[in-house]
Amino acid sequence: MGKNKPTDTVKKTTVGGQALIEGVMMKGVSVGAMAVRKKDGDIHIEDWALPEKKWFNKAPFIRGCFNFVQTLREGYSCLNKSIEISGMAEEDENEPPSKLDLWMEKHLGEKGIEVLAGILSFLLVAVLLAVFFFVPSFLFSLLESAVGESVSPWKSAFEGVMKLILFVAYMAIIARMKTMKRVYEYHGAEHKTIACYEAGKELTVENVKPMCRFHPRCGTSFIIITLLVSILVYSLVPINPAEWWGIDNRVLAVLVRVLLKLPLLPFVVGISYELIRLAGRYSNPVTRFFSAPGLWMQRLTTREPDASQIECAIAAVKPCLPKEGEDDNW
Repeated sequence: MGKNKPTDTVKKTTVGGQALIEGVMMKGVSVGAMAVRKKDGDIHIEDWALPEKKWFNKAPFIRGCFNFVQTLREGYSCLNKSIEISGMAEEDENEPPSKLDLWMEKHLGEKGIEVLAGILSFLLVAVLLAVFFFVPSFLFSLLESAVGESVSPWKSAFEGVMKLILFVAYMAIIARMKTMKRVYEYHGAEHKTIACYEAGKELTVENVKPMCRFHPRCGTSFIIITLLVSILVYSLVPINPAEWWGIDNRVLAVLVRVLLKLPLLPFVVGISYELIRLAGRYSNPVTRFFSAPGLWMQRLTTREPDASQIECAIAAVKPCLPKEGEDDNW
């Protein structure tokens, strides 16, 4: 079986995961686990009980937002742990402090540096989101003023395509970073391991290695589907404050348009979540059609793993496999 062709499955599982720094995190029905390769070569494994799912984690179209936020929170926590366990944090500590580091330590202290780091992280995320949401709308306003109002019906499509271009460009750029290359290899190991389990084969390096590294339930596919759904939703619900309220300032009109679209995001995420569930459960021309862009994008966000990375993925998934009496069917 080719590495880039879908793996034949005997079941569709709810088990999923995320790549970490030198490791993998997995989540099953009742147990989550992470396996991280330490500097001495050993694999650090820890697992934890997952909270029982509430009604809002199960209700269609509502569960999408709640599960997405929960996944982000858990993933961020595991990512931070993996940085410490892998020894990457120690490498940074061993580097000689710069003049800026010494100045901040002297004038701000440890607490002040932590507060500043938090503020800078928030600002960085805010800037990235502003670029992602604001730039496409602003570019369209420039196009609109150049060619006239006749292009207004294409506003949502134009903005959606621009967001896709920005996202693909961003992923292509960070894929060239040395650290991210390793993360993407672990991402491939995560997908291959889940594919091996779904194929009903024993979880060994030899069985995992030939599996496909692309998976329809991947977070990358979810983001792509969300962007595509947003094009449809925002085209059905036209938002044009410049026309409604006669706002002449282009920047202000674009800003108001972006803010008015934010309340629709939970609706967009809810639809996208249901589509990704369908893609993970069924394989037919329809699901393959809307899964195709995300699977193509995974050529950027996954790489072929080596044996040691596959070992980590296997170590992470084993504690998450269903216990007696548990049902992990998707």
